[in-house]
Amino acid sequence: MIDEPVVQELLGYAPSSPILSVYVDLDPMNSAPDAVRARLREILRPFEGDADDDIEAVLHHFDYGRGHRGRSLAMFSHRAGHFFRAYSFDLTLRSRARWSDRPYIKPLADLFDNYGNSAVAIVDQRALRLFHFHLGHLEEEAGTLGEPIRRTKRGGASSFPGRLGGIAGRTRHTQEVADRNLRESAEAAAAYFQSRRTRRILLGGHPTTTPRFRSLLPKTWQSLIVAEFAIEMDAGIEEIQERVLGLAEASESRAEHERVEALVTAAAKGQDGVVHLDETLQAVQQGRVMTMFVRDGFRAPGFECTGCGDLTAKRPLDGCPYCSKPYREIPDAVELAIRRVLRDGGEVDIVGPATGLEDAGSIGARLRY
Repeated sequence: MIDEPVVQELLGYAPSSPILSVYVDLDPMNSAPDAVRARLREILRPFEGDADDDIEAVLHHFDYGRGHRGRSLAMFSHRAGHFFRAYSFDLTLRSRARWSDRPYIKPLADLFDNYGNSAVAIVDQRALRLFHFHLGHLEEEAGTLGEPIRRTKRGGASSFPGRLGGIAGRTRHTQEVADRNLRESAEAAAAYFQSRRTRRILLGGHPTTTPRFRSLLPKTWQSLIVAEFAIEMDAGIEEIQERVLGLAEASESRAEHERVEALVTAAAKGQDGVVHLDETLQAVQQGRVMTMFVRDGFRAPGFECTGCGDLTAKRPLDGCPYCSKPYREIPDAVELAIRRVLRDGGEVDIVGPATGLEDAGSIGARLRY
């Protein structure tokens, strides 16, 4: 499974010649296997003559080296440096390829932002199941089993709330047992979330149980719950994964719209936000970016100083204002900006077209200061 060290390796890889980065949509719902290979050849065709050795490596791995199942495949080939990496995902990625001086990691930044290190908790009055949900892959990892809840037969307790028996079918003792089980489950869940450095939580169970469980969690973890859903405790892994993936996609769509709206508002008020390419590149150069927002698929040429590396959307006529060295034109200033933000410890949020970021230049950033 791809994780943070993988991304860091790709970020740190500095080849002496261009590297081929390829993302392939393998989802059978989108294309038949033969059509997928034809599409792969199509996106590689522009690099024929320049990247023939790397194209051969990519096609060979696609045809013979894929001992995995998934919806997408990412490959990075630099034959000159004896470097080849391939990773599969349980999420759908748009097919695309880049031949550039660094690995093209923009789609990976998107995946990690939207689907990285989430947790799923399914709870009832006795048990807890905990899952790690990372880049579309769901794996059950932990759980608890509390004291059994013994029910009285119908009519075996007072049917009037407030009397000794509570409500029909439930005694004070059974309620105490249920509450104790939920408290223990909440403690176990909180410890699990902490150990996994959880970024988002999806909570499942019966609608009468999940609110109580949620209230027992520390407020830090309550704030990370992005969705609650009704599901049986004994649900199978495939059913849970399908539900969770749909909820994660819907939650991310809502959240990214809210984040972009807050960014545009901050920029309009002259607060901790900027939008449009040139203003964002200036903030990147100054090391002020906390989170950079980029519309999915947005590319834009720019200029990089050959001396200090200053980035700009327009070439200054008199050379670099910082070191006086000349600028060189680069085909995609957005990709280079993403690399710099990640290396400076910032975050990158790749957002969809429905968020409204396109109206603000398709790029922007929330600032540290």
